[in-house]
Amino acid sequence: MRSLLTICSIFILPFSLSAQEEPVQDYYIFSIYFGGGSHYIDSEQEQELYKWLNGIPGVEHHQISVHSHTDDIGSKQYNAWLSQMRSESAIEKLMNHGINPDHISIEDFGELNPVYDNSTWEGKLKNRRVDIIVKPLAL
Repeated sequence: MRSLLTICSIFILPFSLSAQEEPVQDYYIFSIYFGGGSHYIDSEQEQELYKWLNGIPGVEHHQISVHSHTDDIGSKQYNAWLSQMRSESAIEKLMNHGINPDHISIEDFGELNPVYDNSTWEGKLKNRRVDIIVKPLAL
């Protein structure tokens, strides 16, 4: 039995390693999380954002999409406003880091299109965010 496991691992291991060596990633995603009703980005998340941006080779040659979200607490109008404010906070941080504003697009979802279940507290916490999506510029 032991030799069978050894043979299986010899044949399986190289295939799984080669599959891991070839991932093609054409975009990067970073999420900034907010407290309820807040659009403030704390210094810790700001530094994490800058560290993340610095790790993307040639980030200045990428398109950046800012997708802002809220939970479903409050009116749709309030959440639309809050979503917009969260985008503006994120864009300010991006521009402070030297990102060209012409390379930034915005989608404010508010409480619409939640990724996580707003009927749970955990889902609400995860929906209070801005996703920063970085893709290479189309040539």
